[in-house]
Amino acid sequence: MKQASPRNFTTSSDGSLTMWVPKLDEHYHSIHGAKTESQHVFIDAGLEAIDKDAVSILEVGLGTALNAKLTLEQKGKKVIDYYALEKFPLSPSEVNEIKEIGHIVEAKILAVSPGKKQEIVPGFQFELSTQDLRDFRVETPKFDLIYFDAFAPSAQPELWSEQVFQSMYNALLPGGALVTYCAKGVVKRTMKAVGFEVEALPGPPRKREMTRAWKR
Repeated sequence: MKQASPRNFTTSSDGSLTMWVPKLDEHYHSIHGAKTESQHVFIDAGLEAIDKDAVSILEVGLGTALNAKLTLEQKGKKVIDYYALEKFPLSPSEVNEIKEIGHIVEAKILAVSPGKKQEIVPGFQFELSTQDLRDFRVETPKFDLIYFDAFAPSAQPELWSEQVFQSMYNALLPGGALVTYCAKGVVKRTMKAVGFEVEALPGPPRKREMTRAWKR
């Protein structure tokens, strides 16, 4: 498998962990507050908007497992089936470093081998896939919620294509939603072109808007 570009741990402005990829000049999460942004975009606008007791989640871009950890911690009585796409998962040494600095839950999630579903805590099943997002397909809709946390369109435009969003739309169950930090007009138009009902929501710190897209 092709190796990931070099990356370095760093701390965002709210004290939470993120990583910087020098080759792309991109961070895994917002430098203005990784936890703050993830909470706002993926939990408050995503998980809390799905009124079901059992929720199947697809995450695009596992990164440091911050979104997965927040989902686990704030799922309440919901039963979560969590499936993450990450072409370049963290290496064992990176996972160990995360564990050593105190991110125990993230380390436990990141240590799960690809293709092996594991119960992290009761009511939270996790599975990792290293499949390229552009090749991802499902035969029948199966997800209630998609956390679309790929690198920005400016860094990897191929991950924000009509083909990708068509596969995301096809993967969602009716009434399901996709949430992302990105609010670019071209991205919203692409979502609409494949059938999504798109709404702009207030964004996290330093971002005017974010996007939530529904499959009605």
